[in-house]
Amino acid sequence: MYFLQRISSAARPAILKYCAIPTATPRINIRNSSASSAASASNPSARRSTASITTNTAIQPTMSGHLGSATSQANRQTSTRAEMYTTSFAFFEAIWEAGITHCFVNLGSDHPSIIEAMVKGQREAKGKFPRIITCPNEMVAMSMADGYARLTGKPQCVIVHVDVGTQGLGAAVHNASTGRAPVFIFAGLSPFTIEGEHRGSRTEYIHWMQDVPDQKQIVSQYCRFSGEIKTGANVKQLVNRALQFATSDPQGPVYLCGAREVMETDIEPYSLRQSDWKPIELGGLPLHAVDEIADALVGAKRPLIISGYGGRNHKFPGAVVKLANKIKGLQVLDCGGSDLCFPSDHLAWAGFTFGVDKAIELADVIVVVDCDVPWIPTRCKPSKDAKIFHIDVDPLKQLMPVFYIEAGSRFRADATTSINQINDRLDSGDIAAKLQTRDAAAGEKRIKEEYDARMAAIDKATEPLADGSFGTGYLSKTLRKMCPDDTLWAVEAVTNTPFVHNNIKPTIPGSWINCGGGGLGWSGGAALGIKLASDFEHGGSGKGKFVVQIVGDGTYLFSVPGSVYWIANRYKIPILTIVLNNDGWNAPRRSLLLVHPDGLGSKATNEEINISFNPTPDYAGIAKAAGCGEIFAGRAATTAELDSVLQEAIEKVKGGQSAVIDVKVAPDC
Repeated sequence: MYFLQRISSAARPAILKYCAIPTATPRINIRNSSASSAASASNPSARRSTASITTNTAIQPTMSGHLGSATSQANRQTSTRAEMYTTSFAFFEAIWEAGITHCFVNLGSDHPSIIEAMVKGQREAKGKFPRIITCPNEMVAMSMADGYARLTGKPQCVIVHVDVGTQGLGAAVHNASTGRAPVFIFAGLSPFTIEGEHRGSRTEYIHWMQDVPDQKQIVSQYCRFSGEIKTGANVKQLVNRALQFATSDPQGPVYLCGAREVMETDIEPYSLRQSDWKPIELGGLPLHAVDEIADALVGAKRPLIISGYGGRNHKFPGAVVKLANKIKGLQVLDCGGSDLCFPSDHLAWAGFTFGVDKAIELADVIVVVDCDVPWIPTRCKPSKDAKIFHIDVDPLKQLMPVFYIEAGSRFRADATTSINQINDRLDSGDIAAKLQTRDAAAGEKRIKEEYDARMAAIDKATEPLADGSFGTGYLSKTLRKMCPDDTLWAVEAVTNTPFVHNNIKPTIPGSWINCGGGGLGWSGGAALGIKLASDFEHGGSGKGKFVVQIVGDGTYLFSVPGSVYWIANRYKIPILTIVLNNDGWNAPRRSLLLVHPDGLGSKATNEEINISFNPTPDYAGIAKAAGCGEIFAGRAATTAELDSVLQEAIEKVKGGQSAVIDVKVAPDC
């Protein structure tokens, strides 16, 4: 800048413009300039050009060529915020214009402009600005957005604090990725200037500690897209690009970050045509595949469909029911994914399993549809003569370094569209004629016998023990009888999950939502997000469906109940939580026995292998304390206690108060 002092004042503006160095001219409030706004709306290229210039003018060095006094720097970092349109405010405009209605936030020193934009938006854009939910823990925030998206398919926003807040998301990012939940994450970055060069420069000790080489890399391997907002001039485009990735199959989380200086920058208001930013749509099967799969199913003696998350599209179960009604003898196995894929009251239902079932070994034709783990080869696999087809939004499983199944054909296609194509193919032509010759009565008789035997075994396993204690199966059967028919179930029961599913017997598409991942602690925040979404979609607080969280005792502790039930009370989001209390983690013992069935650990106590929770925490009491005493807390250990405490808890939840019931359950039943 020293050479500028040696030239004439008349020549200086031209040189500044040519060199793209911002002058110290006071900023004009473009938001109030109707002429400028009109020009921007009619000429997008002019709009972006102007926005670029105003971005520069918000960062003003002193004309003397040095940073100036501390007083001048302080003055430069203050402003009349109510009149400003910053990158942060444009960011919020972008997410609400894209349809995001809720932001789950955990704020920090990187968020001054974010906070200013929140206050401005809540005051000036009531009815449009997203609802802000304060979340004392980042994993709970992420899980709430995850649960909301699982139910509705609509991404919501999570805002966290620099690298440490990004790390605080923890296993919830894994869950959203493996569970294919579209979630939009934003985190600030530590300021990149330290001497007041820009508004937003470093002002606190912690800004040095939280400055890391590449913050995105903390979560990028789990995300469909990760990027950095480097200018306010295209912040809306970047937000919408991220959301395109989040909502295009395979869906999942996306991550954007931005430094304080960039988010503080003043820009010219602008908008996008949202119809230009729709997600990518998958098509169906190629015609030859439709013919091949339809013909194989019709000709099979024991045809089988396996699905894990096809039911995310709530039309999928109905399409598969239609197919099962046409091909008598077809069975459908729900293999432990994240959604209800087939109703349990249909004779073709082959049960719920995590990749191990006799139906897999007996099938001669298998169609794997939207499924990550159809079988576990070390424990169960198809016959070597079975004909296998694989239809998936992500058949290569591109985020899994090791994955393969021995399928003769595989297709990247939309699951519901594909099943509908097969259904249509069975209605006419040579394959329809072949279907008519199929021995439908024999197929129907076989699956009815197997269905009846399966139901009898499930019912027998639910019987209470002689001392009045009971297992997860009996508890789940009781819940199904006492809760509303259209209850939404948020399930994270780990080794008890099959007992829960087989006795809840869900039939309504979208009513069963399982974690789908391995990051324990999902269900607390997810249940809140599911309830929040149900209420919002049905017109407001208290108008949505009844929501029940079923969670293991160890997993309950992972869910950060101190945060979950503070949020439940603060925002009046009533859920019923059932804690399956079996005195610790059973999953590690099961894993041990699969590898060392006769090892030392097989004969050791839970205390010796360090999976015991003894003394037992007061699970319901933790929730009550976190909810300022406003959470109903109960316990049950016998059949005599269960009905009354459940009835009281259900009424409390229907009345708007969350409830947590600590239920003592016997193992393996």
